[in-house]
Amino acid sequence: GAGPAPGSGSGGGAAGGESWYLALLGLAEHFRTSSPPKVRLCVHCLQAVLPRKPPARMEARTHLQLGSVLYHHTRNGDQARGHLEKAWLISQQIPQFEDVKFEAASLLSELYCQENSVDTAKPLLRKAIQISQQTPYWHCRLLFQLAQLHTLEKDLVSACDLLGVGAEYARVVGSEYTRALFLLSKGMLLLMERKLQEVHPLLTLCGQIVENWQGNPIQKESLRVFFLVLQVTHYLDAGQVKSVKPCLKQLQQCIQTISTLHDDEILPSNPADLFHWLPKEHMCVLVYLVTVMHSMQAGYLEKAQKYTDKALMQLEKLKMLDCSPILSSFQVILLEHIIMCRLVTGHKATALQEISQVCQLCQQSPRLFSNHAAQLHTLLGLYCISVNCMDNAEAQFTTALRLTTHQELWAFIVTNLASVYIREGNRHQELYSLLERINPDHNFPVSSHCLRAAAFYIRGLFSFFQGRYNEAKRFLRETLKMSNAEDLNRLTACSLVLLGHIFYVLGNHRESNNMVVPAMQLASKIPDMSVQLWSSALLRDLNKACGNAMDAHEAAQMHQNFSQQLLQDHIEACSLPEHNLITWTDGPPPVQFQAQNGPTTSLASLL
Repeated sequence: GAGPAPGSGSGGGAAGGESWYLALLGLAEHFRTSSPPKVRLCVHCLQAVLPRKPPARMEARTHLQLGSVLYHHTRNGDQARGHLEKAWLISQQIPQFEDVKFEAASLLSELYCQENSVDTAKPLLRKAIQISQQTPYWHCRLLFQLAQLHTLEKDLVSACDLLGVGAEYARVVGSEYTRALFLLSKGMLLLMERKLQEVHPLLTLCGQIVENWQGNPIQKESLRVFFLVLQVTHYLDAGQVKSVKPCLKQLQQCIQTISTLHDDEILPSNPADLFHWLPKEHMCVLVYLVTVMHSMQAGYLEKAQKYTDKALMQLEKLKMLDCSPILSSFQVILLEHIIMCRLVTGHKATALQEISQVCQLCQQSPRLFSNHAAQLHTLLGLYCISVNCMDNAEAQFTTALRLTTHQELWAFIVTNLASVYIREGNRHQELYSLLERINPDHNFPVSSHCLRAAAFYIRGLFSFFQGRYNEAKRFLRETLKMSNAEDLNRLTACSLVLLGHIFYVLGNHRESNNMVVPAMQLASKIPDMSVQLWSSALLRDLNKACGNAMDAHEAAQMHQNFSQQLLQDHIEACSLPEHNLITWTDGPPPVQFQAQNGPTTSLASLL
């Protein structure tokens, strides 16, 4: 609760000497809760308390209330800070004055962080944590707050330590629920740090705690959602699209259960349990989001599209009432995934407009941009490949590599950059050094099943272009073995059509046909436009070579249709003003403005 607390706990009853204080407080509260809040009048009433030299408790509480109102409702940071500092200072001298003392510490460090004085916030929170051990709610809340501060600073080790301390404290004060929240948060950070050896035992423990905990059903289910989201993202990070399915199913059932439960207003009896992980609506969007991640990786692109639409609609609704920054993060991650789907299904112009949308979201938040800059340049690189601007693709991928510290993303970018060098055909030196860094046969840099399968495919593609067909076949069979094991539909389709091409070149038409027909079926199921184009051209040539005039004609007709669709989309994308984004490789995203005559965006200036 951020507003002025009622006068309770201010020491002494409402004796005559205090009635003026209660009157001013009542007035201040009336003005604060008016719609819209009458902030100036509320501040006047509270300020009127201080000249009358009230007792220390009253004085500290009034400074807290003033600081809180100024912090939440005005841009008057200096004044808010002054009041909160006084509240924190005075309340530390008063025994058992927890609500004022720790609320002041918490708000004040939040304000310091907003003013970029993180180094002032940390010792303040540490002091508050140290003296709050007898107050479970505040002790846990301050530990979470300091852990979050370290996380924002990318100091995940300190954050993990604090969450460990929190988990042990919660266990001691008998709050298994909050213990699970601390441990799940720690698990999330360990996943971010790729400390997989530590994650497994931690997640196992969390699973047991969550299943054994008997409490408010909504709180229990939300712990399960947190737990399952971590498991699902862990599998997806490892590129295990098939193994993740049981977890994902459980997660989807869990969120359905939550949407049928009513938020009971029963407050937990243990004050340490007064936390919740995410609002119900945010959890719902998050489950859509991981479903989209799964569908995209597995190559069910129409399903990915359906869930993206649902999630984006829900986000638009939520953002009208809620300016929580996590919603913009969800939106950016959804767009990143759907953009990759569009490039595969042959909707480049739409993909480009969505890339521009991500740029606009990133312009509103420097933190969002610093977290997503590498992904943004990677997406632009993929777009450049799709419209055959190989120089720009190379520049985008090089920029992305410079900006990322994330190993999986790094391997993904290197794989795509290698494909650019293979297509350019004259970059052998650079290509060899790249391929050495993602050698799937030994020391592959990441544990992702999917990326390793893709690395075999890139090797196969390179061997094919060099005319080393037997070697190419060996690499592609490895890809097929891996992609079949985990249902990686797109890699399966690409490998099949490339193998079909190799057998065609070697004159083995029957084998070629055995590869190309299933490649075509899979490509139209995904749907993957460029594999359809490639397969139909091969089928045309195969049938011609075997003297099947009818089938050859049908395949040629299909090839013609795919070519037309791709060409139209290509022309549309390249004529959009957003196409100029492909030359942006430095600094924040270029500013876009609305054209005077309508809502189409165009690029004002490219830095």
